[in-house]
Amino acid sequence: MPFTIETCTAQHIGDREEQQDRVGLFAHPERKGTLLAVLADGMGGHTGGALAAEQVLHSAKTNFENGALGGAEIENSLAGAINDAHTGIKLTRFTSEQDPHSTACLLVLQPGRADWAHCGDSRIYHFRNGVKVSRSWDHSHVMNLVKMGYLTDAQAEQHPQKNLLISCLGDNDAPKIDFGHTSPLAGGDCFLLCSDGVWAYFTDDELGRVLNEFPVRQAAEILINAARDRAQGRGDNCSLAIIRLKQLEEEKPVPLWKQRPAR
Repeated sequence: MPFTIETCTAQHIGDREEQQDRVGLFAHPERKGTLLAVLADGMGGHTGGALAAEQVLHSAKTNFENGALGGAEIENSLAGAINDAHTGIKLTRFTSEQDPHSTACLLVLQPGRADWAHCGDSRIYHFRNGVKVSRSWDHSHVMNLVKMGYLTDAQAEQHPQKNLLISCLGDNDAPKIDFGHTSPLAGGDCFLLCSDGVWAYFTDDELGRVLNEFPVRQAAEILINAARDRAQGRGDNCSLAIIRLKQLEEEKPVPLWKQRPAR
């Protein structure tokens, strides 16, 4: 079944002095209907976080254009991109005074399927007609407590240590990478990549409703503006990418009795 792909990225500096998030959408140079969405939330002092996030985009794009995307190989390609970025970020310690780190969210959409990988607490959501299908699990101390049953999701959102990460790129340990995929794709599928400057201010149901009810550019504007309002002057960098599939209407043949005779 043919689809059209609607995409959008959006950012706001929030109440920070510098924009250290990076987000990008890249079409594959050879494979029609194949694209990469990548989002990174950089951390590490003045310019350090931004450089780390830039490294994530560079490594993701390079692996996307040159790596294998078929079958089980797609996970290797996604993991390779994150690990390459991790190595690059660590090397910058020797050329700068910063201690840069970054999260990473990568999603590859190709005909018939979508695959993704992440490290850190930037999130990847999959909605279908506004209903949540899946959401990536933050690599954070608080989300570990939720997994073990010590906290509910609602309690985690209010926890004072909810931003304490247990894995990210640029750390001493290798990044923890989790994967996801969906196949086949369907009309109404919508994927959202976003930093914690966005998701921290919404329930999953709110996100799904906005993404389902508005065009992608308007949805991005609504989410960014609402995150800014709810942050009340204490907001982080806001970044997001939206990919939505819309099923094409099949053209019905004109009945013979409606066709005008040729002259």
